[in-house]
Amino acid sequence: MKELLTRNECSAMRGIAILAIMLHNYCHWLRGIVRENEYTWQLSKADQLWQYILNPDEQLPLHLVSFFGHYGVPVFLFLSGFGLVKKYEQGKLPEVGLWRFVRYNYLKLFRIFIVGFVIFTMLDAFTPGMHRYTWTAVVAILGMFANLLEDPSHVVWPGPFWYFSITLQLYIFYRLICYRWRHWGVVIGMIALCWLWQLSCQDDAVLLERLRYNLIGGMLPFGMGILMARFIPTLGTKNSSTSEAAKPSAHVGNKTFPRWEQILALLLAVVLIVVLSFSFQGWLWVPALIVVGTIALVKLMPEWMLKYSVWLGSISAAIFVTHPLVRKIFVRPYLYDDLYAGLLLYIVATLFLSWLMKKVIDQLPSPKL
Repeated sequence: MKELLTRNECSAMRGIAILAIMLHNYCHWLRGIVRENEYTWQLSKADQLWQYILNPDEQLPLHLVSFFGHYGVPVFLFLSGFGLVKKYEQGKLPEVGLWRFVRYNYLKLFRIFIVGFVIFTMLDAFTPGMHRYTWTAVVAILGMFANLLEDPSHVVWPGPFWYFSITLQLYIFYRLICYRWRHWGVVIGMIALCWLWQLSCQDDAVLLERLRYNLIGGMLPFGMGILMARFIPTLGTKNSSTSEAAKPSAHVGNKTFPRWEQILALLLAVVLIVVLSFSFQGWLWVPALIVVGTIALVKLMPEWMLKYSVWLGSISAAIFVTHPLVRKIFVRPYLYDDLYAGLLLYIVATLFLSWLMKKVIDQLPSPKL
């Protein structure tokens, strides 16, 4: 019997997700590049992307990353749900009270968040396009409840830091509901409720945006993580010695599916992600396909690629809080031309500074559970 996802595979998924997020958050600022459907849905954006696909040029990779890169977030939410079950239900920890649980996870997130936030706000104050915070916004951002405020897209700055708020919300939901009642119907019911709530907002973009900034928008991948950790904890075959010989795996020793199933899952996920992006109802289910496709991708990776993805995953938290401040420096001079030069400088600087940032974060006191 083998685990559905090993530690290395989870880290590789983080690496893929943070790379997508990092590239997306740069590319969607560039002039002439198609924008994403993340918090709201507009068919015109999907149609615009399709035209670029039918008439490709040298900027097509930028369009694709800009449009799809934000889907790295559902991968992180999936891994959060998956990891919570592994740690608090299948690990050796005794039952943890609500206050201790929330305090520990808030401080764990804050330890990562505060370094990037302080450096960004100091840099922002001395560079063009400074963002002026209100005192309520600062308190809400530091308290990780800014997503609950009205018009959250103009409250949370830098924008990617909205992730800390939705993550804390999902952690609290897990401890209040999923940790106590572990029947699969609880999670499925919540996913269905959140889907129906979003479905009812097709003509109300303002409300839809607020929902998707918060727990409602992240429940699908988060719930998938919980369910897969609980009910698909291991995969294997009877008489493994004969089945291994009959069905070669993608990587001997750490893979759970034969290669053809992984390839089929990846191809189907990619096709459906593109197709469903042209429908509001289908778009709501794209995060589930993103998770499936990412799992298949890490299981198909050659060892050398997996190794680099695992390394990216190991510094993913540092990349997350570092890339907004690097973007602030490089994106403005390269908004209109030399797009790939600016992107390359951004990638190199982000990875190097993130490696340094991780050393800083590692020096901060770790919270105790």
